[in-house]
Amino acid sequence: MDKVTRNLAIGLVALIILVPLGLLAVGETFGEWGNEELKEKLGYVPEGLDELSSLWSAPMPDYALPNMGDSITSASMAYILSAIIGVVIGGGLLYLLGKRIAKN
Repeated sequence: MDKVTRNLAIGLVALIILVPLGLLAVGETFGEWGNEELKEKLGYVPEGLDELSSLWSAPMPDYALPNMGDSITSASMAYILSAIIGVVIGGGLLYLLGKRIAKN
């Protein structure tokens, strides 16, 4: 592994470890609003969004692991697990896309 890749990997791991700091933030998370929050903020829910909202449900709603309780430790583990899953999926897709582009 070259030096640049190693440094990027170290930075990514550090960011994954720091993800639970978001639990200390006051207020709501920007952009993670459901239909209820949008109706409260905007006064209505856009028609297209209302129709599409039933197509997808989060695999880990509210970043919570089943049967883990509401402790800060379990919430931190769930946030870190979500970050790892996101990095693996996002990195995997970028890798496959890069391979495909390089092949052409």
